[in-house]
Amino acid sequence: MAAISGKVFQNINLSQCYHQSRQFSNQYRRDCFSRFNLLPFDGGKVAWTGTSSMQLRTFSTHQINFINRGPVHCNAAPSTISSLDNIDFQKLQNGSDIRGVAVAGVEGEPVNLTEPVAEAIGAGFAAWLLEKKKADGSRRFRVSIGHDSRISAEKLQDAISQGIAGAGLDVIQYGLASTPAMFNSTLTEDEAIFCPADGSIMITASHLPFNRNGFKFFTNAGGLGKADIKDILGRAAEFYKNLNNRDDLINSRGKGSATIEKVDYMSVYASDLVKAVRKAAGNKEKPLEGFHIVVDAGNGAGGFFAAKVLEPLGAITSGSQFLEPDGLFPNHIPNPEDKTAMKAITEAVLQNKADLGIIFDTDVDRSAAVDSNGREFNRNRLIALMSAIVLEEHPGTTIVTDSVTSDGLTLFIEKKLGGKHHRFKRGYKNVIDEAIRLNSVGEESHLAIETSGHGALKENHWLDDGAYLMVKILNKLASARASGLGGGSQVLTDLVDGLQEPAVAVELRLKINQNHPDLQGGPFRDYGEAVLKHVENLVASDPKLLKAPVNYEGVRVSGFGGWFLLRLSLHDPVLPLNIEAPSHDDAIKLGLAVLAAVKEFPALDTSALDKFVQFPGMNQRFFSQNSLNDIPVGDDHSFSCHSNAIFSVSACVLHFK
Repeated sequence: MAAISGKVFQNINLSQCYHQSRQFSNQYRRDCFSRFNLLPFDGGKVAWTGTSSMQLRTFSTHQINFINRGPVHCNAAPSTISSLDNIDFQKLQNGSDIRGVAVAGVEGEPVNLTEPVAEAIGAGFAAWLLEKKKADGSRRFRVSIGHDSRISAEKLQDAISQGIAGAGLDVIQYGLASTPAMFNSTLTEDEAIFCPADGSIMITASHLPFNRNGFKFFTNAGGLGKADIKDILGRAAEFYKNLNNRDDLINSRGKGSATIEKVDYMSVYASDLVKAVRKAAGNKEKPLEGFHIVVDAGNGAGGFFAAKVLEPLGAITSGSQFLEPDGLFPNHIPNPEDKTAMKAITEAVLQNKADLGIIFDTDVDRSAAVDSNGREFNRNRLIALMSAIVLEEHPGTTIVTDSVTSDGLTLFIEKKLGGKHHRFKRGYKNVIDEAIRLNSVGEESHLAIETSGHGALKENHWLDDGAYLMVKILNKLASARASGLGGGSQVLTDLVDGLQEPAVAVELRLKINQNHPDLQGGPFRDYGEAVLKHVENLVASDPKLLKAPVNYEGVRVSGFGGWFLLRLSLHDPVLPLNIEAPSHDDAIKLGLAVLAAVKEFPALDTSALDKFVQFPGMNQRFFSQNSLNDIPVGDDHSFSCHSNAIFSVSACVLHFK
């Protein structure tokens, strides 16, 4: 924290003050910026009418009987904007999300997700929604908005709300929420809490650093795709241009009005999760009674799971940690793939002698678990566990995963469980969309899941929901208890018995220097594709290597008892290289094969791969936990190991920076 400037702490203090000023009460009053009604997008132009009045209503929970719910009328005074920075809105796109820097103070990371930018994005989404969905005329469209624990969340929530309300759409603010809950709000039918929402926005940047933030968008059809995000950003850019030139419009008042409501939707969402576990256990009120389950929310939005889901089901949650929202993430990165985060939940399980540990990412669309012996259920092992649960319910179904899953997982799903493994592309949206596509052409699929911890089930509307994944695991615990099977989380461990795991698993990142003359001014994607094509051609001529007959991303090759996958990153000028092998000698051989194939591309930085194949003693020693003390630690590399005696392997993962 020493490197953080005073400006960051100024933002933090402002955020704390801002949070205190927003505590809900029946006497709550505030002035609002004037906003302009934004008509549906037409031919690249944004049309304006006059200002609209906005009303603000507040509710502490959805059960309040609407006492003192009279509207607070906002004045029509416009916001004062002296000048606006030039923003390239398209650079805010991150696949099917929007991401940017929202807090100043980190060197080399200028703020580009300001309040005016957020307001413009809100207006852009409103225009997109009005055009794509048809109103029935009975009410105005409404958009639900929630956020994770980031320190910039509330100011962005208000700004994007203003952009939406200014377009004449009603806004329902949920405050601290999870990404899955936001999508779920478009499916819930309950007018008392203004559901269903016609569109929904989650303000989050997942596990990225505290100064980042962003937006995810949903309708009842699911998350928006890349083309939709590009469209919305185009509309937002047009709106943004007008923010400096609206003084001549403020004297014209609009005839419409919009409202901003506040609802505790997370209580509704958590109640649905509780009902799902009770139903699976034969409608028993406390099916988890006697189970000791600890939760690590990483100071993100997942703290609700302990008190609002586990405890009503009878579970003991003492020892749960980092449940309080804190956008500086002082304890560890909220990321189930992060070794520090997984170490934290593992230690909590062991220290508290708990039956199970559960960990979430910042916005709760990813999760992982730890059994009573400290063995992790994440990455391939989480997929194996969920596959075992789903295939018990739907024998023979297809499990869709991302491209970096192991060969051992394929054998487990197809030989041990009797299912079908469909290995697709990286990106949770890609995996989910592929599962939906397979069902549409007659191939049954009930689970789409990434090694990152993103997972969606058909039974749950293909909602990417880390909390629901954990509910499926809790269902298994509860049903095992109801069937007279004890042993805490042993039933889960038994489900993945027979999963073969590699002794060596490495991910390296080969960066493309976009300024290198070898690119000849062309885009990095073209250069990366040329690298992949060259590797593919060379593999075809090597009898020791075999290209995967079915592959949807990059070049996947088997050889020396293992495999490698070289692919192009979804967003960055990087070629990630994954290598898995039964020994380090074999891993080195695979690495050398890749190195020989890419040596003709000087713009490709192979330093990480060079270090891997030259690492001291790498090709003389089996790199296992037993030899951990013999391996030097440096600034350019780190490693994490998993003691997997129950899985007949002790494996380590080496990470090069």
